[in-house]
Amino acid sequence: MTQKAASQATTPAPATSRFTLRTFGLLLLPIILLAGVIALFLSTGGGLELESPVPIEELTIEKYRLERDYIELQVRNTGPEELTIAQVIVNDAIMPFTVIPDPTIPRLGQAFVQIRYAWTEGEAYAVRLFTSNAVPFDVDIPVAFVTPQPDEKTLWGFTLIGLYVGVIPIFLGIFWLPALRDLGRRWMLFLMAVTAGLLLFLGFDTIAEAFEQAAEVPGVFQGIGLIGIGVVATFLILDMISKRQVETGRDEASKRLSLAFMIALGIGIHNLGEGLAIGAAYSIGEIALGQFLVVGFIIQNITEGLGIIAPILRDRPSIRNLALMGLVGGAPAILGAWIGGFFPSPTMAVLFLAIGAGAIFQVVYEISKMIQRDQAKEPMYGTAFSGVLTGMLLLWVTGLLIK
Repeated sequence: MTQKAASQATTPAPATSRFTLRTFGLLLLPIILLAGVIALFLSTGGGLELESPVPIEELTIEKYRLERDYIELQVRNTGPEELTIAQVIVNDAIMPFTVIPDPTIPRLGQAFVQIRYAWTEGEAYAVRLFTSNAVPFDVDIPVAFVTPQPDEKTLWGFTLIGLYVGVIPIFLGIFWLPALRDLGRRWMLFLMAVTAGLLLFLGFDTIAEAFEQAAEVPGVFQGIGLIGIGVVATFLILDMISKRQVETGRDEASKRLSLAFMIALGIGIHNLGEGLAIGAAYSIGEIALGQFLVVGFIIQNITEGLGIIAPILRDRPSIRNLALMGLVGGAPAILGAWIGGFFPSPTMAVLFLAIGAGAIFQVVYEISKMIQRDQAKEPMYGTAFSGVLTGMLLLWVTGLLIK
């Protein structure tokens, strides 16, 4: 027997992976035992015969809707136990009310509190709900006016806001492409670094907005955890897509085009968050704030169009691809304005902002790899540094208009 044959004879065959019913049972056993322990604790109180002296109740007033002589509150029980709404007070006056489907709301259940009240347009109102345990929950209506409904006129109005905020400035930034195409290698690297700086600033700003919104998310939905899930999951998914594209062996021009689309996607999700903020401001009557945000975002977002085209300055992208980039980067602002105007939700806002931040940071990672490849051919470290700093300062200055 040869040495090769002997080694083959002594090498054990690789073990095959088998998932049998026995394996499933062994995996399930600890979970069953855990459920039993929890049930035992809940039934016996763990041996501690104590009762809470104060009822633990938590009611989140998610939004309000006003019609003529009518106020409706959308509420959710975010406490550990069911609760019952027993009384409603509007501006220190006890008012009759109806709760649909029932005054007793189970945990995580949703209900609508309908109040007949002859409110006056432009006035402020304070609404207080009392549970059967006399626990109060308040909501302030800063400016009373009929809540916008999803009709054709209002829908078109929010669409125009999204166009002004997202689509138009993004396309104006893309219009710089012919002028920038003739720049030299150093200037192209500088613009790539500017793009990285722009996106870094947007990413940090988006994270900050997400944390602000997380403070309004009911504790049971764990706003901070949602931020982590959204950022990490989006980053990893886009990174996986990017690596798959590299494995396909596409040429450098195709990779740069893909990067431009990824930048547009990251900016688009960020603009979705901007649309949410503007739509929410209009929906509660803060018209001046909404207009202020629109003007500020218009000025800021023209720089985002520049960031989208930076990777493809040395290429000849088709008009179709440029149009798609503009729509991917700008059109989500329209969707955001619709959602923020008609269905405002802090939880949804936090999730969208987190997804946007994850997408932005992943794109910055891809841009940094492209800059490193260019640096390997011709070191220009000062150019890269100054570009990143310029991009961040540019958005900081424009941010002075909207903060």
